[in-house]
Amino acid sequence: MKRIIALLLCLSILLSLSACAGNKDDAKDTTPETEAETVDLSKYETQYPLTITDHLDREVVIEAKPEKLVSAYYISTSVVIALGLEDKLVGIEAKADTRNIYKHAAPEIVDLPSVGTAKNFDVEGCAALNPDLVIIPVKLSGVIEQLEALGITVLAVNPESSDELIQTIVMISKATDTFYRGSSVITEMTRALAKLGERISDVEEKPTVYLASNSALLSTAGAAMYQNALIEKAGCVNVAKDITDTYWAEVSYEQLLTWNPDYIVLASDSEYTVESVLEDENLAALDAVKNKNVIKLPGEIESWDSPVPGSFVGSLWLASQIHAKEYSVVECNSVMTKFYKEFYGFAPDLFE
Repeated sequence: MKRIIALLLCLSILLSLSACAGNKDDAKDTTPETEAETVDLSKYETQYPLTITDHLDREVVIEAKPEKLVSAYYISTSVVIALGLEDKLVGIEAKADTRNIYKHAAPEIVDLPSVGTAKNFDVEGCAALNPDLVIIPVKLSGVIEQLEALGITVLAVNPESSDELIQTIVMISKATDTFYRGSSVITEMTRALAKLGERISDVEEKPTVYLASNSALLSTAGAAMYQNALIEKAGCVNVAKDITDTYWAEVSYEQLLTWNPDYIVLASDSEYTVESVLEDENLAALDAVKNKNVIKLPGEIESWDSPVPGSFVGSLWLASQIHAKEYSVVECNSVMTKFYKEFYGFAPDLFE
């Protein structure tokens, strides 16, 4: 029931934004700054204290507007930046210097104190930062009791699907009084995917795709993973969609040959290359290899095969590679540039 309520809330956000925007032509789309001149932003203001149900079904009370944030998860950190809250961050997850999006959009956060990883979270170090709100992945649920005992408010998120990503943006934007901007982020995401859907709606036969993980070629995403939605929204079929009992699934060469996908897509930060797949003798009989339909998701901005706000661009890019006649890389570039300039403050390099 709570999931249904959350989805209805997300839908109401989109409907309210559409009503605010009116019936503008696509060519007349305006930025939130322009819309703010005519939209009554007071209705988007958070009233504190506020109770939010997080992804652990915990009722979290936010007593006052948080001024000091800690994000212990790169996905929530990307959301925080999209909401324009990078200046409020006082602590961040480990290995921040490996995230390209931080270097592009908020280089100052790279040197913030680290609160560790999902396997080794630094409770004492986090508490020393005196944060008003700590955002953690649900896999860190074991530290919640310790943090709350120290008087620290904790919000647990689990953006493992498209719906849960939207819920995560809603929760964080509501908690931080950036609900209007969060709604704008969601609107840009859903609008771009809706337009893509229109472009590829007449494609009769959807190509099949095998998406390999970053760690190994013979590891793939089943239906429970965000990557499944990335593939489907690009107008393709995930050959591993029937795997529903796990997340990253280990498969064999035999299984991959049985699936015989039209395309093999490598994760953006894969530890192997397109060339190594094409040269693998065990895969020589695959149609994807014969036709050289092995591609790698771009990772220069961020990992679009992870459920970050900009991950919808991954579907746009994949469609531009597989359905080039219906959806061009030029249109992908246009949407990508607008999104990252508007919400991350920089213009990314264009795809050729």
